Amino acid sequence: MDLVKSATKQQKNRLWFQAGFFILFVLAPPLDLFRFDLTQNHFFFLGQHWTLGLDAFIAGQISPGQAAFNLFFRGFLPIAVVGGGLIWVAWRFGRLYCGWLCPHFSVVETINKLMYRASGKPSIWEKNPLPELQANGSVQKPDRRFWPVTVLAALFFAFLWALSLLTYLLPPFEIYHNLFTASLTPNQLRFLGIGTLLLFIEFMFARHLFCRFGCAVGLFQSLAWMANDKGMVVGFDRKRANLCSDCNNACDNVCPMRLKPRSIKRKMFTCTECAQCITACNQVQAQQTRPGLLKWVANQEALPVVTGRAASGNKTPPCVSTTNGRQARNRITTGFQEQ
Repeated sequence: MDLVKSATKQQKNRLWFQAGFFILFVLAPPLDLFRFDLTQNHFFFLGQHWTLGLDAFIAGQISPGQAAFNLFFRGFLPIAVVGGGLIWVAWRFGRLYCGWLCPHFSVVETINKLMYRASGKPSIWEKNPLPELQANGSVQKPDRRFWPVTVLAALFFAFLWALSLLTYLLPPFEIYHNLFTASLTPNQLRFLGIGTLLLFIEFMFARHLFCRFGCAVGLFQSLAWMANDKGMVVGFDRKRANLCSDCNNACDNVCPMRLKPRSIKRKMFTCTECAQCITACNQVQAQQTRPGLLKWVANQEALPVVTGRAASGNKTPPCVSTTNGRQARNRITTGFQEQ
């Protein structure tokens, strides 16, 4: 039960992180925390004008050395620090940004849950409805009354995203004033209309597909993560794999990216480290007063998840069984249970 409480608390903390970052995403432009103003052709950062100082160089007010320093300090260095920091975190811990902060992924999870309530499937592309029996033992039947809520939620988030993106490019208070007074310019109205339509289509039909195949930020995180065989990954206790026979693939069903958490690492290329599979497994096994079979592993414990083989040595790692390498690889690849 302690594992279940810990996993549930972890998911609550993740929800707070997601909500906080989503609010920051929306409020950053009006608070001038970060945005690029097309009318002034430079960034705002923490309430300050963030320019490269090239206008001063052209006007002869600063020397070439000062101009070069500005380019490095105000241009290259911030990109290197932010980009390098994101890649390092991904190399060490996987796509934590996606699973714990990304404002798009929080929308993905929200629409997934609403669509599941409406149709029994988290995505319209899912071949078969998921089991009504939940990981915590409750039963949740599809209810078509949730379809209007699902559509309205997708439309709301699409409009909010389009509006927020517009405020990252144009003065936010001008946009909000024009919106509330119904005086948007044709270009502003066109941006909001087309942006809302495209985002609505994406949120309704391709949200997790975008995260898996279309997001450059996610792709580079995944590539960095795959380059580190000892990076944090979801490990599976294969010595107790027979206990999965009492489960209805709860870990597979709950994954918002529609992955199979018991697979080898390369088949989990787009894992967001949201740990929902770990929580679901803990809830299922807790009903039999047993610890879950999934957990985060790193360093030497992560190697069997990468190779699909037991680590060398006398001791069997906690996430593999004593079967030979070929059998282990086959079991990992198939996920033990095909849906």
